[in-house]
Amino acid sequence: MVDHTKVKPETLQEKIRRVLQDEITVVPYDAQWPQHFQEEKDHLLSCLPHELIGRIEHFGSTAVPGVPAKPIIDILVEVTDLHAVQEQVVPILETQGYDYFWRPTWGDDVPPFYAWFIKRDSKGNRTHHIHMVEPHFEHWDSLFFRDYLREHPDIAEEYATLKFGLAEKYSGDRVAYTSQKTDFIARVTEEAKRYYKVNIG
Repeated sequence: MVDHTKVKPETLQEKIRRVLQDEITVVPYDAQWPQHFQEEKDHLLSCLPHELIGRIEHFGSTAVPGVPAKPIIDILVEVTDLHAVQEQVVPILETQGYDYFWRPTWGDDVPPFYAWFIKRDSKGNRTHHIHMVEPHFEHWDSLFFRDYLREHPDIAEEYATLKFGLAEKYSGDRVAYTSQKTDFIARVTEEAKRYYKVNIG
């Protein structure tokens, strides 16, 4: 029997190494994904301080009908104060088994930082990524990307082809898989912002 009182807490480096080992799998679109988002949204609203939480949005590939994706629901949560999130939200979700990271927006150490959570199922597979950001963060641009793909199936199909190719090439390298999508996402996001007549720059 393991004496849990003698088990050392996981260090940040160990946690990062563990989550980066998760294999990348891209699967066909699942019509249940919007429901999985709604269930998690309801759960977050039921257990987190209401005064900290604003809008909650489903984004990423699982939010675009017909687009294949990693079977992980990406959720964008508007919060009024990230420092309050660290003090009040992190203990709640970590107690429920979520992995938590104070994550840079770009690269290894590029601000602004935000609160990022990974939820897993009983088998240890990722099911949700929860990104908590303040209202002015650039992460909200991802909603333009989402809506543009929803309205332009040809662009969505191009993105799907890219994702399948990258998942095959970088199945064991989550960082490389993500970085190789960056140019496409940035280009289409700028197109989307022009399409929706949003000022750029």
